[in-house]
Amino acid sequence: MLGPFQGKIACVRIALGRGVCGAAARQRKTVVVPDVRAFPDHIACDAASRSEIVVPLLRGERLLGVLDVDSPHENRFDADDAAGLETAVKRLLAGSDLSRLTD
Repeated sequence: MLGPFQGKIACVRIALGRGVCGAAARQRKTVVVPDVRAFPDHIACDAASRSEIVVPLLRGERLLGVLDVDSPHENRFDADDAAGLETAVKRLLAGSDLSRLTD
C-alpha cells in the first residue's frame, strides 16, 4: 500500500515485480530508469513522468516499502542520486521506531 507522498495522486497498490516500484521491491535494490517509456511494464501513475528512481526500504531482508521519486525530465537520476538516496533511507530507517511495521 502507498504511504505518505508528495505530488500528484499516485498508484495505491502495485504488485511485487510490476513496474519500477515492483521491480525494486522484488530485486531489493535501487532501480534507476533514465526513460520510463523504455522500461518494460512501466506503470504510468503520472503521465508527465519521464525518469524514475526507486529505493527499497529494507530492515534486514524484510521489505518495508519503497521510496519512489519521479521526474518530468529524462535522465534526471544517476549513480550519485542513488547513493545519496540510499544513504538517506538507511539513516531514516536507523533513526525510526518501526516496531508497528515489523511486528
